[in-house]
Amino acid sequence: MTRFNRQRAKAEARAEVQVEIPGVTAGGATSPLSTHGRWKEPAPYTAPGAVARATWMPGHQGGEGFVREPKDELFVLATTHLVGQPSFYEGAEARDERYVRLVHQLALSDPEWTLGLLGWLRTEARMRTASLVGAAEFARARVTAGAAGLSRQAVDSVLQRPDEPGELLAYWTSRYGRRLPQPVKRGVADAVRRLYTGRALLKYDTGSRAYRFGDVLELTHPAPARDRPWQGELFRYALDRRHHPDRAAPPAGEPLLAAHHALMSVPVERRYALVTGEGGAGRLAAAGMTWEALAGWLRGPLDAAVWEAVIPSMGAMALVRNLRNFDLAGVGDEAAADVARRISDPEEVARSRQFPFRFLAAHRNVSSARWAEALESALGHSLANVPALPGRTLVLVDRSGSMFDRPSSGTELNRADSAAIFGTALAVRAERADLVEFGSDSRPVEFGRDESVLRAVDRFHDLGGTDTARAVTRHYRAHDRVVVVTDEQAQWVRPGHRPLGAVPKHVPVYTWNLAGYALAHNAPGPHRHTFGGLSDAAFRLIPLLEEGRRAGWPWERPLTG
Repeated sequence: MTRFNRQRAKAEARAEVQVEIPGVTAGGATSPLSTHGRWKEPAPYTAPGAVARATWMPGHQGGEGFVREPKDELFVLATTHLVGQPSFYEGAEARDERYVRLVHQLALSDPEWTLGLLGWLRTEARMRTASLVGAAEFARARVTAGAAGLSRQAVDSVLQRPDEPGELLAYWTSRYGRRLPQPVKRGVADAVRRLYTGRALLKYDTGSRAYRFGDVLELTHPAPARDRPWQGELFRYALDRRHHPDRAAPPAGEPLLAAHHALMSVPVERRYALVTGEGGAGRLAAAGMTWEALAGWLRGPLDAAVWEAVIPSMGAMALVRNLRNFDLAGVGDEAAADVARRISDPEEVARSRQFPFRFLAAHRNVSSARWAEALESALGHSLANVPALPGRTLVLVDRSGSMFDRPSSGTELNRADSAAIFGTALAVRAERADLVEFGSDSRPVEFGRDESVLRAVDRFHDLGGTDTARAVTRHYRAHDRVVVVTDEQAQWVRPGHRPLGAVPKHVPVYTWNLAGYALAHNAPGPHRHTFGGLSDAAFRLIPLLEEGRRAGWPWERPLTG
């Protein structure tokens, strides 16, 4: 990463706000938002509860933004951060450097809290790259400072998939070289013993990976797990596949690897008939052949017959991602019915751990109506953790221009639609709710209690700027709580006109920040809570907080009192 240039970032921010709101920084101190043409530096942070003296700075649209305490800032950034990806107002390099700086700071000042965050980030929030980068930088900070302990646990806790030891090592060596500190080496080795199996090797030990299984083994030298003595032969096979693929032979007693080896040895001209003929689906399953590897092995495209042979072996997530491919290939109705049944099965949905907006993305990516009911059902199952809030709830969904920024180049779904999905789900589940979209203007969004969330999302619009204050003032009517799904970049209206000023201080306000910018749109204090990203794990905190229990952070056990 290029080193973060603070002065350049300030200049770019001033230029952007000048375009958005002419006169704010022109000619020096021409408004309360500037001091001789330079942004005000943040004063020391005021702890939650002391709202009166909270530090503020101008946000990206000129509205008041409040400086977060480092833990709050890291939590919000981590749960929204896709490493290497820019956001609407913040470049990728600046965003990555801010993340690294916060991890380094908290790895030393509160390592136990940071360790808890990183483990939760991977297992519950399901943020793969951010958690891997975070664990590597956690270890880097502590090793550099000579701080003993916790680095090994941090590395091990975030490695939950067999390709992730290699991904973490690829990140580390690209920044700090191939010399691994002992805590990193041991943490990766712990994960290898837990994750490496024959099936994992077939799925993840491919030539497209920067670090193959053999590379990881050579760098970390793990011994087989005590309860897995067969790993010794598996490790040797992984090393042979890496260095001597032509003569690598699977270990004895590994039927999966033996079947795969035999299948790979079949002459190319016989492969298609072997797959599409009688028993083809069973052969693929017995050999652990993945759909990703199938096209390369066949040396040709996947037509309907091939898809129908491999569909029984595919997981729910892979099925959802390939619905469009099934249609293009002309997969038959019987196979399609099996796919629809599996992707809408509650247990399959829970096991796949897919975010709800994955189903919206799939819904918009397919043209065939035969998937609609299954995707609507799957989305409903994926929202099982959204609480049924009692009383009256005001749900505000940000539909300003910056929300239509995509989190990464790998998705067609923008933050605005993700926000609409969660906002609608909360409103539908609540006892009584008012659902509102806002931008430069605001308007209610109608929804039916038994209506599909996917259909309700189609009623949202693109509403320009971000006048949060006016939306709250217009629609707050003695509600029991307010939920705002936004990127927190409210536009400047006038000094002191705070986005949530119309909500009494005793009424809880829950903000879901989808972009992870540094500044908050509200001062910290009692009854004001900010969560990052859209993990449904965080939704469970609302009832805990309102029951008067100290919910703490999502990875901490709630305490009464």
